[in-house]
Amino acid sequence: MSTLSIGPRPLDAARRAVLQQRIRWVVAATISYNVVEAVIAIAAGRAASSAALIGFGLDSVVEVLSAAAVAWQFAAPNPESREKVAMRAIALSFFGLALFVTVDAVRTVLGGAEPDHSTVGIVLAAVSLAVMPALSFFERRTGRELGSASAIADSKQTLICSYLSAVLLIGLVLNSTLGWWWADPLAAVVIAGFAVREGLEAWKGEACCTPLAQLTGDQDAHCDDGCCGPDDKDGGSR
Repeated sequence: MSTLSIGPRPLDAARRAVLQQRIRWVVAATISYNVVEAVIAIAAGRAASSAALIGFGLDSVVEVLSAAAVAWQFAAPNPESREKVAMRAIALSFFGLALFVTVDAVRTVLGGAEPDHSTVGIVLAAVSLAVMPALSFFERRTGRELGSASAIADSKQTLICSYLSAVLLIGLVLNSTLGWWWADPLAAVVIAGFAVREGLEAWKGEACCTPLAQLTGDQDAHCDDGCCGPDDKDGGSR
């Protein structure tokens, strides 16, 4: 797989400052939205005895931790110096997300509990499904131009949250209309597996020579500043 180094890109100081400010704004928006989302989801989940909604609220807490890691990185005069630590924090948030979702799914299946209908939960899931992909796209696009592995990884965390929003929405609707209470935990396990994979990639990533093609899906990315080793330039993995 071709690679591109993650770290300082050949950008002028003014453009770099603009991109870093954009990252700060999108991270602040992500944190603010997820705090509100967590409060509503957990409250609605307790009211409807919905393990899925409570789990979704806990997922929002994990997303806040991931975004906070990026906020901490870009609060520094030289954000690249904190890149690796931020990547590790994001990786841990992926693992935490997978753990929360899996435990919630298993508890729901083993308990056989049928949650009540939740109009608030359905509306919340629908709103999140519209908001989270937009935040993910903006952060990913900005992080890609800036060359920030942590911003790109955090955008993927946000995207996973949008997948969970879809899973939650489908599960709540199926439970309300057809009584298929098991649909949500089944799909959530698949999302948890995806989160583990992304967490492993983020954990192995470094500020330099992180496979950008893996983070962005861009197979045309390449190493062009001499940072990558011979194996990376030839498409090998570290």
